[in-house]
Amino acid sequence: MTVCPTIGDVILNYLDFLLMADSQPLLSLDGDPVAAEALLQDVFGIVVDEVIRKGTSASEKVCEWKEPEELKQLLDLELRHEGESQEQILEHCRAVIRYSVKTCHPRFFNQLFSGLDPHALAGRIVTESLNTSQYTYEIAPVFVLMEEEVLKKLRALVGWSSGDGVFCPGGSISNMYAVNLARYQRYPDCKQRGLRALPPLALFTSKECHYSIKKGAAFLGLGTDSVRVVKADERGKMIPEDLERQISLAKAEGAVPFLVSATSGTTVLGAFDPLEAIADVCQHHGLWLHVDAAWGGSVLLSQTHRHLLAGIQRADSVAWNPHKLLSTGLQCSALLLRDTSNLLKRCHGSQASYLFQQDKFYDVALDTGDKVVQCGRRVDCLKLWLMWKAQGEQGLQRRVDQAFALARYLVEELKKREGFELVMEPEFVNVCFWFVPPSLRGKKGSPDYSERLSKVAPILKERMVRKGSMMIGYQPHGTRSNFFRMVVANPALTRADMDFLLNELERLGQDL
Repeated sequence: MTVCPTIGDVILNYLDFLLMADSQPLLSLDGDPVAAEALLQDVFGIVVDEVIRKGTSASEKVCEWKEPEELKQLLDLELRHEGESQEQILEHCRAVIRYSVKTCHPRFFNQLFSGLDPHALAGRIVTESLNTSQYTYEIAPVFVLMEEEVLKKLRALVGWSSGDGVFCPGGSISNMYAVNLARYQRYPDCKQRGLRALPPLALFTSKECHYSIKKGAAFLGLGTDSVRVVKADERGKMIPEDLERQISLAKAEGAVPFLVSATSGTTVLGAFDPLEAIADVCQHHGLWLHVDAAWGGSVLLSQTHRHLLAGIQRADSVAWNPHKLLSTGLQCSALLLRDTSNLLKRCHGSQASYLFQQDKFYDVALDTGDKVVQCGRRVDCLKLWLMWKAQGEQGLQRRVDQAFALARYLVEELKKREGFELVMEPEFVNVCFWFVPPSLRGKKGSPDYSERLSKVAPILKERMVRKGSMMIGYQPHGTRSNFFRMVVANPALTRADMDFLLNELERLGQDL
C-alpha cells in the first residue's frame, strides 16, 4: 500500500533542501578540501609506484590474469547506497591497477600502441585536471590556439602549407569524418535532405584496410555494399590497376564513385599502399583521396623512412594517430585536411546560438566546436605538444628510427633460430612470424600441418598471459594459419627485449 506524504512532510523536505543549498560546497565526501587534496596525493603516489615504476619494469608482470568471476570478487564492483572510507577508496585504486594490463610494460607487444612518455603523461594529467571542452575560445583559449599550432605542424609534415583539421576520438572516427566530408563536398544537399539527395555511391579501399571503413559506411547510411574492395598484392598493398577496374565496374553498374581510402601502415602486415599511383587514379576520375595513416603517419618524421608515404601530399585528407608509434597516450588522433574553404564547419556546423554566439567580444572564428559532430570534445593536443616541446622533432625522429632498427634486429635474430618462420620480410615495425614447435618441424608437407600450426599461437598466447611474461597478438590472414604479429613501438624497448621474446616463446612452446 502506497503512503502519500503529508503537507508537513513536504514542508520538512523543502526546508532540508534549503538548508542543503545554503551549506558549504561539497569539495569531497566530507566537505573537507584538505582531505580531498590528501586523497589525490595518495592516489598519485599509488600511480607513480604501481604504474610508472612497476608498470614499466621488465621484472614485473605485464598482467595479473584472473578469470572474470574471480576478478569480480577481487574488485568488489558493487555500487552501494553509502559511501566508503578513504582507505577503502585507495585500496580500490590499487586493485584496479594491479589487475589491469600494463600497456606501458616493455613486453606489451599486443597492440599498435604501447609505452609511456612522461611528458605526454604530464600533459594528460593537466588536461584531465582542467577538465575543459575544446569547443570555444571562451573556455579553452590556450588549447584552441595550441590545437591549431599542432595541426599546422602535422600538415607541414604531410607536405601542406595550409589546410584544416581537428583531433578526433580515434582513427576510426577520423576515417568516418573523411567519408562524410567527401560525400558532402560532392553532394552538399545531403546535409539537409539526407540520403534521398544521393544517387547510389561507391567508395574504394583495399582488402587490407581497417575495418572502420565499412563501419563508417554503415553508420553514415551508405551501407557496407557501397564499399568496393580492391585487391592487394602479396605484401598487402593496394593494386592500382584493380582500383581502376573497380571504379569502371561501379560506374557501369550505375553507382557514383566519390572516394578512395588508401592505407599507410596496414593493421596486420604493416603495408603501405602506393600513394602516387593511387593519386593518379583519383585525379583522373575526380575522386577524393583519403589516406588512413593512423598507424604509419609517424613515419613522416623520419628522413630515412618517410619515402614509404611518397605521394601523401596529394591526398585530400589524412588520418594520423600519434598515440600509436609516438606513444603520446590514448587518445591522440588527428584528421588533417588540404581544404581551405572551411569544409569541416560547413559540413558539420549547426550554429547553436547558446554556444556559438556571433556577437562575442573576441574573434568567433576561434570557436572551432562547430567543425565536429560532437559538442563536448576533450583536449588531445597538449600531450603531443608537451612531448614535442621536450623531445623536439629530432627526438621524435630518433624514436621512429629506433623502432625500425629494433624490428630489423628482431628479424635477423629470428632467422637464426630453429622453429621461427617469417610470414614475410617487413617494411614497417610489424614483424609477423610463426613459431613452429618441435612436433611440427620438418612436417610442412603433411595434410594437417596448417591446422595443427594454427593451434600453436592461441596456446602460447594463453600461456604467456597467464604467466604475465608478455603479450603478443595473433591472427589468421587469408589462407595463412594463425601467426604472431609483433609490434615494435615502445620507445623503451631494447635488443634485450627482442631476445627475451624469442627465448620466452621457445620456453613456452618446447613441449608442443
